Order: sequence, then structure tokens, then C-alpha cells
Amino acid sequence: MPPSPEGTQRSSQNDFIREWLPWRAEYLNVILEGEQLAKGGICEQCCEGEGSVWCMSCTGAPAWCGPCAVKAHRNLPFHKVQRWNGAYYQPTSLMDLGFLWHIGHGGDPCPGIGQILIQRSQAMKSSWFQMTIVHTEGIFSHEVSHLDLLHQRLFPASISKPKTAFTFDVLDHFLIDALECKTSAMSFYQKLKRFTNNAFPERVPDRYRELMRVSQLWRDLKHRKWFGFGHDPGQDPGDGGLALFCPASPQPGLNLPADWKVQDTIMRQYVMDGNFTAQHMKMNKPELDVALSDGKGYMVSEVPYHSHLQQSFDSKERSTCSNHRAINAANINRSNLQSTGISATACAWHGCFVPHSVVDFQKGVRSRVKNSPSLLLPPALEIVPAVGKFHLAAHKLSCFPKYSLNFVKGAGHLDGEILETLWAPFNKISPTARSMTQAHRQEVYNDHMRDSNWKKLVEIAPTFHEVQLQLTKKPKSPTDSVGSVAWLAEGISIEDSQDQLRSELQHLPNPMSTRQEVKISEKRQKLSARIEKFHSDGEAFLKGLEIDGTFTPQDDPTFCGKEEEAEEEEGGDREFWDDDEGDWEAPEEEVEELASELMSIWMPSSIGSAKLTELGLDGLLKEERELWIGQANDCLDQLRTDLGNKAMLYQQNFQTANSTREGTRTKKEIQKVVARVNKHVRCYQRARQVILRPEPDVDAAEKYQEILPEDLAVSKEVTEENRFGQGSSKLAWFWMMGGKHSQLNVQGGGLMEELVYILQDQLAQSKGKKE
Repeated sequence: MPPSPEGTQRSSQNDFIREWLPWRAEYLNVILEGEQLAKGGICEQCCEGEGSVWCMSCTGAPAWCGPCAVKAHRNLPFHKVQRWNGAYYQPTSLMDLGFLWHIGHGGDPCPGIGQILIQRSQAMKSSWFQMTIVHTEGIFSHEVSHLDLLHQRLFPASISKPKTAFTFDVLDHFLIDALECKTSAMSFYQKLKRFTNNAFPERVPDRYRELMRVSQLWRDLKHRKWFGFGHDPGQDPGDGGLALFCPASPQPGLNLPADWKVQDTIMRQYVMDGNFTAQHMKMNKPELDVALSDGKGYMVSEVPYHSHLQQSFDSKERSTCSNHRAINAANINRSNLQSTGISATACAWHGCFVPHSVVDFQKGVRSRVKNSPSLLLPPALEIVPAVGKFHLAAHKLSCFPKYSLNFVKGAGHLDGEILETLWAPFNKISPTARSMTQAHRQEVYNDHMRDSNWKKLVEIAPTFHEVQLQLTKKPKSPTDSVGSVAWLAEGISIEDSQDQLRSELQHLPNPMSTRQEVKISEKRQKLSARIEKFHSDGEAFLKGLEIDGTFTPQDDPTFCGKEEEAEEEEGGDREFWDDDEGDWEAPEEEVEELASELMSIWMPSSIGSAKLTELGLDGLLKEERELWIGQANDCLDQLRTDLGNKAMLYQQNFQTANSTREGTRTKKEIQKVVARVNKHVRCYQRARQVILRPEPDVDAAEKYQEILPEDLAVSKEVTEENRFGQGSSKLAWFWMMGGKHSQLNVQGGGLMEELVYILQDQLAQSKGKKE
């Protein structure tokens, strides 16, 4: 639901239901009226026959006679029709009404066979085929003229003499249902049977086995098309060729500089974990299994992997550190299982599965790399082992200094447990995949891992520089101006510099010292020169557009007040040191011109979309809006980081300060953090105004909401973890920002876990410094 306008209260779900209640009887009456004999029982097409047929799929509740209904549905074979039996409408089918489906000729008979087919004589019945066709609306039976199915977006269930076909639409629906809702093939087909005949679904033809087989083929074809292997059928995808990976992970030749090998700041960080819910039962005849994409996705190839297992020794390992149930579970002897689970590797930061890295667990922890002739590691490869923070708690105390991420150089604010969040949706499909064939199970797991990576890829918010690079590489049309992206980026940078200078002036004494005045004058001169050059360059992009009037940048006074010494309150209710809410006024100076920090910056958004569209310059406005979206994403990311830093300073330093000196030092640190937080908010507000200015955008307004002062308070989930009333706590909206369908919440982790781990990491570092 989009944010409500200022000063209005948002309606709740109960408000809408309460508003509907008086209309319930009217709604029911209209629904019942739609089930009576339509149009007085006269065919609205020929106006002669009995209008006893109506279509549930067509709009307007039309009434036809049988021949007119068939004619109207010449190209609509999947509509549901009913026939009046004198008392009510009874389900029937187009085939029962005499519908013949002439495939491949726009509903007309094949000209090579002749018009005699229309007569449907006894001699020509052998030229027709009765087929069961599965569609999103249900299961239909039709008589078709010939089997040109694929061109009609129908997938035959067999190559020779098919009796069943699936529409492309129903196959797409099943794949999305399986990915989003974890729907099994049985449940999906049961739904289609009830769509067809809800009262007696057992009368509907059973095509469950065909759906299992055809959906497997359809999945393989879709993936080969998406990854570019459809235009060259002879090209082999190779290992992991049908898999997506993390776009932000360091990848040579893709997102790393040419000299990345000589830089010591580049390091890949992976997380490995096992899932013992993803078991697989033994197959009766595994030699008959047919693989469509063995090793092309995330799971490794079967033959090389089993060869590796046979060459490696089998050692049943018991945990030497703690009695960890996950390790012990791998050693349980279950004779009915082919594998006791799976092991996966993922990007430690974004949780994207690594292609061609997922393996099945066999009974017993088999193999070691050093003892396997089929596995080799590069000699220059350096592996830094560590244990995730959740699992580290189950280890002995001596493991903490050895494997804690707090002491790994370059680890950053990393928890090492992101794979645990990925196993939750996989546990929903494990019961279904448990009894599949090995090939089918591998393809299903690959599909869900690919979809998990895809959703992360499209929901990663682009940064300002990523947007700038994307717009720069975008092909230009003849009407576009070369260099406009760099010009717009410079304008946004100038506005940031103006904000920074206004903030500096606010914190200077009045009057300023001579040294301070000199520095401010130098900064104003440099900023004024940048603004003058920006406006001069803009004349080429604005095509001589004359701009009248001036305006002064306006900042929200709530987030631009001067920080004062934070006073310790005895009640302990103070959660953060806020800036004063007084309006800021420019220092009284006798200047001939308007100060550079108050000068107008003429960006396309300040001119207006109507005038720009009239001059054909609306492309500039779109580019500026995209850049501001990247700027808003950067501001929100930096805001979350600084709020976590502020929470850590308040909880671990100020509340536990042992002396006045230590408390004063912490107050000054908090003031610096508050200044950065307010800077991010002001920058975000400028970006948000441009993003929402051109035209009403519900999605943008829902994603980029207003930031209120109370949103910047330290979360009590961190400072008072054992307090009462945690069930009704609510985080600020930007902590749960993760796309339109985000499921982040307090209990589910997400960005709140990121904040907690920020505090834990910085606490460990601060304790290490003190010790």
C-alpha cells in the first residue's frame, strides 16, 4: 500500500472490510443474476436460434446458439462453456457443440485437404485426432485436424502419435508455482482437475505422469534458451554453463581490474554448509535414468563425482570439538538412502550459490582433497578457514581465536551463516525431491538455486556509480547528447558539496577567526567556479533554454541543526543524541553576490518535465532520475551502517563508561556519527524529491519513503534485548528494504541481523584494543 498523503490516516484492512459489509447482499444478488438464462434465451449473434450457450471465460455474459458459439470460439479453444438445461447452466464442452480445431490455419480448414472436412463425414473421421490438452483454465478434450502443435504453443507429451499436449502457458505457470509456492506436480494437477470439474474431479483425465515428464523437458529448454544456447544447438553449455552467479563477487575478466593479482585487497569469501533434510532415496534401476543437464547447473556431474568417491577412502568422522549433531547425522547408516543430504557453497556476502559446487552427502564423511587423485588445488591458492558465528558457539573455547571471523583480515562485518537462511525454502521441496530420480532431483535443485540467485540479482539496489556506468554504456539515440551523464553526475556532486559547506558553516563560531574565514573563502571560490562551469556546459545540453528566476536550496531543519554537548539524563530514556531543531540561518556577511553554497543549481528536474518534453529534452530528466535513484540507494546503505555504529557506541561505551572523561569522549564520537547520519538523510531527501517529482509512481513512493526523526533512534532490540513488549516492536522501513516482495522482519533476520552483527564485530574489536 503506498504511503498516505501528509496529514491523512492510512486505512487498515478492517476499514475496507467494514466499508464492504453493507454491500454484501448487493454483491450476492448480482452474482446470482449472472447465473440466470442470459439475453432472454435468444442467440445474440443470429437472433434466431436458442441462446442456451454462454461462455464463462468471455466478458459480457454473451448468449449463443450452438453453431454461433462454435463460430465465436474458432480461435478460443480453451474457453469454458455451459448450456442451459431448462433449470440451470450445465457444464459442456466446445467439442460436444461440434467444435473442430483446425490447427495451423487461423481456425480455417487446411486448404490441402479441402472443404469436405467441414462436413465431418464418416469417411473423413480418420483424419482427425482427439487430444487431451492441459491449460491454465483446466483440462480440455478437442478433435484436431493435424499435429502442428509446437507452432500453436502446444507441447506434445510424446513424439509419435501424441494424445496429450500442454500449453506453453500452463507449463510456465507450473514452473513459477514450483519456485514461489513450492507446489508439487501432484498438487498442481489436482488444482487443474478441480478447475475443470470441482464436483467430480475424478472424472477428469489423469495426466499427472505426463506433466512430470513434459515439465522436465520444458525446464531444460527454457534454461538453454535463457543462457543463449538456442541459436547453436551443437554448443555444449559446459560445467555450470546453465547457472547464474553473484554479480558482485570478484570475477576475473568481469568485474576486476587487469592488475587484480598484485592487489592484496581482493579476496573471494565463500560459505560452505550442509543440509541433511535434502535426502535422496535409492533408485530401483538407476541405470535407466536419463539426465538432461548433468553438471550444467549447481550440482556437480554424477560420473566424475562417483569416480572421486570410489577412489577416496571412507572414514566415519566424529566431531572432536563438540558433539555436533550435523556431523554425526552424516554417519547414520540408512540403507534406504542414496544420499543423506547435500553440501553447497555460496557467496558469503550475498548468499548466491556457486555454480557446479553442490554435492550429495554419502553415508560417512568420505574423501579428502589431499587423498584424492581427481581433485587438485592451485599451488598459489591460499585458503583462510573460519567458522560462522552461529556454529562457533558449539565449538570449544580454543576454537574462538583460531576460527572467529572477528580476527580474519578482510572479513569485514560477516557472519558466515548466510547459507542457513537459504536452506529454509529448500526444506519445503526436499520431501518432493526425496523420491525423484537422480537426474530429475538434480534439475529441480538446480532450478531453485538458479531462481534464488536470480531474485538476489534483480533486487540488489544499484549504486550511484553503477547507474552512471550503465547510462554511459547505454547506446545513444540521434537525439541524445553525448556527455550528458557526466554533466548530470557533476551537478549532483555540486549539490553534495554545497550541503557539506553549509554544514561546516553551521558549526563555525560567529564571528569566525581570520584563519577560518580564509578557508571558507577558498572553498567558496572553488565551489563557485564549479557551478559556473556546470551552467556553462549545460547550455549545450539544454539547447539554449533560457532559465529565469532563482531559488535557494532548502534543507529540512530537523536534520541540519548544530550538535551540542549531549547531557546525560538520569532516567536513561535518552536513546540518541539528536541535533537541535532550530532553523539554520546563514552567517551575516557583507557579500556582493549570493554565497556559493546557496546558489541555484539548474538541473533538468528543476526546470520541469513539461517544458523539457516540449523541447525534446525529456531524456535528460530520465537520466537524472536514474542517477538520483543510485544516490538514494547509497545514502540508505550508509545510513544503516552509521546507525549501527551509533547503537554500538551508545550501548557499549556510554552506558558502561567508568569515568566522566570516558563518557565525554564517547559523546563526541556519537556527535560525529549523528552528523554523518543527518548528512545521509539530507542527501536522501534531495534524491527522493527528484525521484517522486516527475509523475506519480506508486512503486517508487512505496520503496523510497519519508525518513522521520524517530526512525533514527537506536533500536531497542539492540540496547534492551530483554525488555518487555518486543512482540509489538517495529523497525524503520529502511531496515526491511529488499525489493517489493521482501520478507525481512525482526524475527526473520535480514538487515536487522546485519545491525546485530555490526555491533558484535565492533564490540569484539573494541575489547581487543582494550586488552
